[in-house]
Amino acid sequence: MGIGGAGLSGYAVLAKAWGAEVAGWDRHETPYLEHVRAAGIPVTVSEAIETGPDDYELVMSTAYLSECQSQGQSQGQSQGQALGRVPKSRAEFLAELVSLQDAIVVSGAHGKTTTAAMIAFALDRAGKDPSFLIGGEIPQLGGNARAGSGWLVVEGDESDRTIEQLRPKIAVVTNVDLDHHAEFSSLAEVEGLFDRWLAEVPDVVRADELPPVGFELAVPGEHNRRNAAAALAALELAGLSPEESRKHLGEFEGAGRRLEPRGEAGGVRVLDDYAHHPAEVRAAIEAVRDGNRVLVLFQPHLYSRTRHLAAELGAALATADVAAVTEIYRAREEPVEGVSGKLVVDAITQARPGMTVGWTPDVEDGARFIARRARPGDVALAMGAGDVDRAVPLMLAELS
Repeated sequence: MGIGGAGLSGYAVLAKAWGAEVAGWDRHETPYLEHVRAAGIPVTVSEAIETGPDDYELVMSTAYLSECQSQGQSQGQSQGQALGRVPKSRAEFLAELVSLQDAIVVSGAHGKTTTAAMIAFALDRAGKDPSFLIGGEIPQLGGNARAGSGWLVVEGDESDRTIEQLRPKIAVVTNVDLDHHAEFSSLAEVEGLFDRWLAEVPDVVRADELPPVGFELAVPGEHNRRNAAAALAALELAGLSPEESRKHLGEFEGAGRRLEPRGEAGGVRVLDDYAHHPAEVRAAIEAVRDGNRVLVLFQPHLYSRTRHLAAELGAALATADVAAVTEIYRAREEPVEGVSGKLVVDAITQARPGMTVGWTPDVEDGARFIARRARPGDVALAMGAGDVDRAVPLMLAELS
């Protein structure tokens, strides 16, 4: 249930390839369902929740677990009574998959998608036939998930503490930062989570202890040189020579929505990026600045993150030349009174008075704001973890 998400879609494909009978339901069509159906998995898309045949094990995405729990409470029932059986969470199912094959799990606040993708790509190009479960599209690997006979490469998530349930042979931590304020009260609490997890893993890579790689990469930015350093160390633990790993890492062209080039119009390059934390925003702007102007359309993600990090987001966006900010993408959270994207706009103007800044609650208005201020030679970034990527075709059309 929730098979159209970035996580469960991949888990379903892997389970099917490893011999399980799999079927799924989701409320909406998503791009990930193309890969699910291609794997021979039947999918039902409907407004009403469907739990499938009684003899199937039930695995639910986090979003629907919460919804079904609320429905059960309103009817005076437990979640299991409401669904007909007790569901397994996404995290529990992932822990089961990780236990079935030698695994490399990559986690951390920033860079885990790219680092996991780098590892899977290098293993693939080295002929090691990896399985992988990654929270983003990897164009060079044909998707976000695949079943193979070699290492299982997994992007692990600390946002709901579920990383602690995974028991890989190799663990990679890209960095530790306070990014999920609704779950953690302090950086020390996040550090404690990772320390407990890593204590249970035989081989550990801490990227913050490694220097960035010095060889040429196809992906830009200092942050990607650090991601590559973590990947290089993990690949050596997995049995690849540094020489072979460097060769393949240099050929890696990036993950979807990670400084992804989406086109050029009117002499302006338009890129799409998933950055939603101040450190990521700053790194992305720095990575694409090469003597050119950088214009950013930013969509804040989550009310909790915006409330706690508005000032830091504003300071990071102030390193661009022009910025527009949309309303918050709420995702799994309910609105919070007094918290909106306008907080980030105010923080930008405070950090850099006189900068060209737009408060554009609608993504469409933001796309027009950026496109109308761009000129040949500029780089325009659609940035955020929500649906701001839909601004890209609008920008390109406006620029044409």
